[in-house]
Amino acid sequence: MELDLKKLKLRLINETLQNLDRKKNERDFKIINPEGSHALCAGLTEDMNINIKGHVGYYCGGMNQKAHITIEGNAGTGVAENMMSGKIHVKGNASQSAGATAHGGLLIIDGDASSRCGISMKGIDIVVKGSVGHMSGFMSQSGNLIVCGDAGEALGDSLYETNIYIKGKVKSLGADCVEKKMDKYHIKKLKKYLKEANIKDLKAENFKRYGSARKLYNFKIDNLSSY
Repeated sequence: MELDLKKLKLRLINETLQNLDRKKNERDFKIINPEGSHALCAGLTEDMNINIKGHVGYYCGGMNQKAHITIEGNAGTGVAENMMSGKIHVKGNASQSAGATAHGGLLIIDGDASSRCGISMKGIDIVVKGSVGHMSGFMSQSGNLIVCGDAGEALGDSLYETNIYIKGKVKSLGADCVEKKMDKYHIKKLKKYLKEANIKDLKAENFKRYGSARKLYNFKIDNLSSY
């Protein structure tokens, strides 16, 4: 089904996607002329495939559950914010706070992500094929942030138990963020994420892993084996 934002109001498009007619069993949608619309495809709870033909504004795919969303353009602030499950694929660049506070699912960004990528992430997996800006991974709690390019200042500042994998250079590490050993377990896990993002020209062994030094919060030794 094709949905045209030049002909239909944003609210109507979101309501259509949020309240699918199960009798029709329509699960494939194409959205044209998004023209930077904000909160497009927010609050979806059903398994569906959505292809957005163009750039989107703030909070696209926010609170997503189950849906697979492809953005054929750039994404504004907070793409995939508070996502629970599903997949969002940005074929361009993403502005600041991509994947913020997200609990699950997979976010793939083909280009670069701006500052605070993965801020306060709580279980999402984020793959950035380009570079990320300053304070990415800030106060991130769980999940994996994979960056195939470089990272800006204060990477992983005040993070908890998120794993951050960087292929390129890191300008500086934030408070309590340190480089960690890349053992066989982490290499195997990273290979899985690279495969899911269709990255074939990079080797997991060439990435560096960063995580928490565990000096800024009360760490329970019982969790050591899972970290």
